[in-house]
Amino acid sequence: MRIAPLVLAVLCSAAAGRVSAQPLPTSATRSATGAADQPARSYDRQFEVLEKKIDDLEWRARTEDIAIMDKWWITSPKPARTNNPTGQGAGNPLKIPVYSFTPKGLGARKAPLLILIHGYVHGSFDRYYSHILRELLDQGYVVVAPEYRGSTGYGAELYNAIDYGGAEIDDVKAARDWAVENLPNVDAARVGVLGWSHGGYLTLFQAFNYPDAYKVAYAGVPVSDLIQRMGYKGPGYQETFTQFIGKSAIDDPAEYRRRSPVNAVDKLRIPLLIHTNTIDEDVNVMEVQHLIEALTAAKKEFQHKIYDAAPGGHEFNRIDTRLARESRKEIWAFLARYLRPGT
Repeated sequence: MRIAPLVLAVLCSAAAGRVSAQPLPTSATRSATGAADQPARSYDRQFEVLEKKIDDLEWRARTEDIAIMDKWWITSPKPARTNNPTGQGAGNPLKIPVYSFTPKGLGARKAPLLILIHGYVHGSFDRYYSHILRELLDQGYVVVAPEYRGSTGYGAELYNAIDYGGAEIDDVKAARDWAVENLPNVDAARVGVLGWSHGGYLTLFQAFNYPDAYKVAYAGVPVSDLIQRMGYKGPGYQETFTQFIGKSAIDDPAEYRRRSPVNAVDKLRIPLLIHTNTIDEDVNVMEVQHLIEALTAAKKEFQHKIYDAAPGGHEFNRIDTRLARESRKEIWAFLARYLRPGT
């Protein structure tokens, strides 16, 4: 299918670099938390649906030589907030989209499964991850990428259902369970989870909350401590999270602690690798250091590496540099130790 280059550039340019854990500016997040949606924002949601359809065409083009790509809709817990809680269908489960990529040539053989969680608040599984996905497929993994609640590209309902540190965690687990039950090539005994930034945050909660569901986890530059994060991010960020969570960290610190992985480290029972960078401009290294210190104090077995001034900042090992490729090789070796791809 041929698409005019100019149209492709206009529709997809915004999607190419959404990797930050930083939320959108406050003016763009009000509708995501149940406030009145402005016409301009409603238009943006429809534009994003079109953008996502273009993105899916590109996904197929970039993976069709090595994988069978499918996109599915599954169910997860109902939204935490709704404009009409007594309306028809208000208690129904939320429907979320899930990508699956199965390496070609598997036949009837079983393969390990990796749940690859996208980052960015109101982000999506876009083509930024294409090189990472291909590296995983080349090793023989089945890869599943959930578009958890709050993801962009599926209209206002999914976008507005954002539940930071809440039911989005259930969405990822639902995708894992669906894949194990429905994808014939998946070995249920070999499932891992990984992500960067907000994806790393959700990876930590998968590892802590569902240790029987995963064999291994990797969290890159993960958001770890919302209380600490509110302090160093400042008033604008604090206001955004007040709308995400319903109260400020000052008004309800217990809720922010509950939604912070650093306070759940005692539940770790699976191998975990953590990476951070001293010049991360988004998730400050001190936030991840606090996580590392908490895991150490809890006497948990895990691995970590603090990169010193690695070029690329927050994205240092997701870009295409020698250091990034070497770092990813370390990640893949760590995962392979427990998941044994290719066997």
